[in-house]
Amino acid sequence: MRSRLTLTLLAGVLLAAALTACGREAAEDTTPAGTGTAASEQLSGSVEVDGSSTVGPLVTAAAEQFQGEQPGVQVTVGISGTGGGFERFCAGETDISNASRPIKDDEEAPICQQNGVQYTELQVATDALTVVTNKENDWVDCLTTDQLKTIWEPAAEGKITSWNQIDPTFPDEKISLAGAGTDSGTFDYFTDEINGEEGASRADYQATEDDNTTVTFVSGEKGALGYFGFSYFEENQDTLNAVPIDSGNGCVSPSVDAAQAGEYTPLSRPLFIYVKNESLQRPEVKAFVQYMLDNAQSIAETAQFVPLNDEQLAESMSRFEQASA
Repeated sequence: MRSRLTLTLLAGVLLAAALTACGREAAEDTTPAGTGTAASEQLSGSVEVDGSSTVGPLVTAAAEQFQGEQPGVQVTVGISGTGGGFERFCAGETDISNASRPIKDDEEAPICQQNGVQYTELQVATDALTVVTNKENDWVDCLTTDQLKTIWEPAAEGKITSWNQIDPTFPDEKISLAGAGTDSGTFDYFTDEINGEEGASRADYQATEDDNTTVTFVSGEKGALGYFGFSYFEENQDTLNAVPIDSGNGCVSPSVDAAQAGEYTPLSRPLFIYVKNESLQRPEVKAFVQYMLDNAQSIAETAQFVPLNDEQLAESMSRFEQASA
């Protein structure tokens, strides 16, 4: 009798445990996949982004993934250049401004202050600014920063027109140049690091805010040379050569590893988004920025950027949490 009662009680306990486990599994199965607000709540609205053509592909990749989880949120990404993006941002026209350089204290920042636009700077990736040549160029296997200055400094305009003026071992081949437009953070960074003064550059080159234009230009002329963000080379390496750069410690090719290790100098640089603090009070904007940071490293790898290291990511997360609290 006692044995039968014991077996009956034991069966009841096992049945209850099994039902509890099934219920737990069912609850787990209905939990949406993803991260943060983007996974737990379906949102609607729009997020307006503009700015750097370098950062644009990164944010576009993030937007496409985010909208897969939040189809009710429309994220629009423009590429008017870092400076152009800051102008719209400080005028209150956008929620997020992509930037390949920090905002300038004596330029856009006062306009933001006048218009009451408070913002938070978040690093989202690292870039290896890449100098490229045509695939038929078989004479350049490395350039020093001094040689780049000889090509790009203002004094070179109309005077440095052939490759053999850079190195007598190079052929008498016409140099055709393409690069970032003057409203671009890439232009500011390149001219500062190579020519020693931000904005100092020869003007007789194909200047554009659209890096795809530079790709087309350089791939179409044997003697052409240009520069832009690393991701554009990665996307077009079948038609372009990346030039290793020697800043005094030997030739180093642009790569994720070299940029993260600080070996690709002086053309490695941080990439940012600037987020309007007021916009972070809107759930769709906050969720999008949260998604970008939660998935920053995988998004950077997918979009062929140099991902943040753990310390950099922690700093950006901390800034975001303070701004959105």
